[in-house]
Amino acid sequence: MDDLRRIDLNLLLTLHALLAEQHVSRAAVRLHRSQPAVSHALAQLREIFADPLLVRRGGGLQPTVRALELIQPLQEALQQLDALLSSPGFDPARARRSFRLAMSDYGARVVLPRLMRGLREDAPGVDLVVTQGSREAMLSQLFDGETDLALGVFPTLADPLRAEQLFEERFACLADRDRLPPRGGLTLEQWLARPHVLVAVRPGADNEIDQALAGLGATRRVALALPHWTAASEVIAGTDLILTVARRNLEGFRQRQLRCFEPPLAIRAFAFQQAWHERREGDAAHRWLRGRVLQACQVEQ
Repeated sequence: MDDLRRIDLNLLLTLHALLAEQHVSRAAVRLHRSQPAVSHALAQLREIFADPLLVRRGGGLQPTVRALELIQPLQEALQQLDALLSSPGFDPARARRSFRLAMSDYGARVVLPRLMRGLREDAPGVDLVVTQGSREAMLSQLFDGETDLALGVFPTLADPLRAEQLFEERFACLADRDRLPPRGGLTLEQWLARPHVLVAVRPGADNEIDQALAGLGATRRVALALPHWTAASEVIAGTDLILTVARRNLEGFRQRQLRCFEPPLAIRAFAFQQAWHERREGDAAHRWLRGRVLQACQVEQ
């Protein structure tokens, strides 16, 4: 019991992040704490476990044998603590609960309207707090327990994260009606000759559109890159700009000056998913929320 008095949950979470990142600065970013605070916590952990835990080698940090032995029991302990604090049952009509969701502007537009209508009808005491971030930031928040559920595109997920496909998405183009042929869209040559708008949280990251172009040995000129779908659609009118986005962004879109058309190249469809940490598996309320998110997306299909 004396050893238990020397450690708290924050130290365990810090140890989990350090063993995952094997880097003090990256662990600090993941924990949203300062580097000195994480370094101080590491010093405390070394004293508690009577072991260096992480040793500098080859320009980085590597776990000691003792640290490697701690990974599995630490993961199990965090899961058990989460299950201990989770309610075994869940009545949405009577529940008073707040969930933290992470998603892009696209996810918010596609999922939230139907989801919120359902929650207000069936679970008026359930609140949502939505944040936006890059794919890497969302996954990091899931690892650290700062986010309950992340909605997005996650091609590869490492344990202990879990994911479920909500739907498959394709792409469509949007342009000023007066800058398009009377019927149809554009040829690939015409499409490449025009400037483009890119909607991305991190413009430098790979995306399905430019990957498809790379496969053809072609590139496009991105005249405007920004993270907001609504603003991107509004700047198209009265210009020669072209916006190529996920098709569901355009469902219900109404603006006389703009017109949708098929991309002049094959762009790989992508799976839109919801992801969570396996420590949430025992939480009945979390399972219920995932079911409502899936239901809202299936209505859209």
